[in-house]
Amino acid sequence: MRIDGQEESRNVEDGRRQRGPAPMALGGGMGALVLALVVWFLTGDPAKAFKVFMQGQQAPAQQQVAPDNANQQFSPEEEALAKFVGVVLKDTEDVWHAEFKKMGSRYQEPKLKLFTGSVASACGNASAAVGPFYCPADQKVYLDLAFYTQMRRQLNSPGDFAQAYVVAHEVGHHVQNLLGITEKVDQMRGTPKENQYSVRLELQADYLAGVWAHHANEMRDMLESGDIEEAINCAKQIGDDNLQKMSKGYVQPESFTHGSSRQRAKWFTKGFKSGSMQGANELFEIDYSELE
Repeated sequence: MRIDGQEESRNVEDGRRQRGPAPMALGGGMGALVLALVVWFLTGDPAKAFKVFMQGQQAPAQQQVAPDNANQQFSPEEEALAKFVGVVLKDTEDVWHAEFKKMGSRYQEPKLKLFTGSVASACGNASAAVGPFYCPADQKVYLDLAFYTQMRRQLNSPGDFAQAYVVAHEVGHHVQNLLGITEKVDQMRGTPKENQYSVRLELQADYLAGVWAHHANEMRDMLESGDIEEAINCAKQIGDDNLQKMSKGYVQPESFTHGSSRQRAKWFTKGFKSGSMQGANELFEIDYSELE
């Protein structure tokens, strides 16, 4: 992915040296935390996970004080990665400003907060273990750069464009929020089709990441050989079926909330090939069985 000389976004908040929320050390809190992480993984809803965490504390727990990172020094590699994220975010801003203008609307840029270990958001406190996420309540993307190491080592997803895809997917959730799609899907929570709508929402964010890649490449010829393959591979690796196989050893399609590996790769590819916002609407118009 070509980024030489590209401008960084002004909307990156570097909170890597900030003190994160203190984790639970003893008592019922640790079990509640584990349960909350499971709920977050299955529902994609940090607010719901935080509620489960609070409800699950049955006994007083001793608090640990999170370490002060004020004097922490980062390696040149991590600093370069932080800059890379800023460049990708600026690319998404350029594309979505143009696309919203076509729709007769105005794009509101999200913030992206870098953090280390844990972070407090308007959707609740979060550990880096949950991975990158978007919080509609404060319109921010949250990212611990250590996730990229996990992608490479644990998920077999190396490559700079795989990293860019992660940012573009979360920004896709911001686009959904601005368009009112997130609110409509939230209304389906608690219904028999809750998981199906969650899958549609996630696949649409993948599609929107593909739309971004299409137009960003048209704007500045950013793609190099193998870039799209890196993103497709990443989409496959974080499919519900693959993650369930890794964590449980078997697959439960009825519990999917983000889509299968095949679905995620398919809809990112469709977005990249078409570059059309109309295709994003299709995800909520076709039968659920046709998403495959």
